[in-house]
Amino acid sequence: MIDVHRLSVLREVARHGSFNRAAAALRFTPSAVSQQVAALERGLGVPVVERSTRGVVLTEPGRLLVEAAEAIAAELTDAQERIDRLSTERARFTIAAFASGGRLLPPALARFVVEHPEAELTILEREPEDSLPLVREGRADLALAYHFDGPAPVRPGDRSGMDWTPLIADPLRVVLPRTHPRAGHARLHLAELAGERWILGCLKTVDLLGRYAELAGFELRISCSATDYFFAQSLVTAGVGVALIPEIALTPAPDVVAIPLEPPSPSRFIGIATSRRHRGPAQPYVEALCGLLSEGA
Repeated sequence: MIDVHRLSVLREVARHGSFNRAAAALRFTPSAVSQQVAALERGLGVPVVERSTRGVVLTEPGRLLVEAAEAIAAELTDAQERIDRLSTERARFTIAAFASGGRLLPPALARFVVEHPEAELTILEREPEDSLPLVREGRADLALAYHFDGPAPVRPGDRSGMDWTPLIADPLRVVLPRTHPRAGHARLHLAELAGERWILGCLKTVDLLGRYAELAGFELRISCSATDYFFAQSLVTAGVGVALIPEIALTPAPDVVAIPLEPPSPSRFIGIATSRRHRGPAQPYVEALCGLLSEGA
């Protein structure tokens, strides 16, 4: 077996043309360089250099070995660079968040990216029914999610493999055109809107609003079932109907008003889902962002 260290010595001898200059480059003594080359020759059974008073010249086997030494050095340099890239590669951190939750996320992320510039962020827009499975399966590190009235989607001791950190209650407001007869009220009972046509900004609120309408003694009439609260609010502005929109999803606009409902009134509850099972390299970032989101909330 050819000794790679001795090959590197021979490479320096070939580069500098003498044992003395090679020794200076390697910070060896000339005698140590000579001994390494001699040991290489003994192992091969052939001379690799021709010695003279003017220096050393490679033999044909010596030239073959130096070519091999150059190739090996190049491969080792490439391997080192790849290892360095792996060790300095930005840590990946994947967040899944629902669209209107984007109002909570940016302030926390603004601080996060300053404090953790090495983190490579991926933000996925997902509703809770999609974001929670991503966390459970380890394909997202954290989900900003919500649920309406009732228990949280993750409960202590359940088999989901996840933890739930509650952040805020986000009450739903009635959004009316500013010209509506009841637009000047400080609060409204849902029953006062029994004759209205409704615009839904989220399909999941159909059953929720239906239950509250039933409690208020009227049957829900729907003009539009949308999947975007901004679109729903724009339809209110146009006079198509009234809407029930979570507080943080409201967009300030001069032509509409958002009015709180008297109890019983619906609300959605926003929280953070994280995995108990998949605690990988991104775990410090999960904890950091959870802290920032909790502070902001």
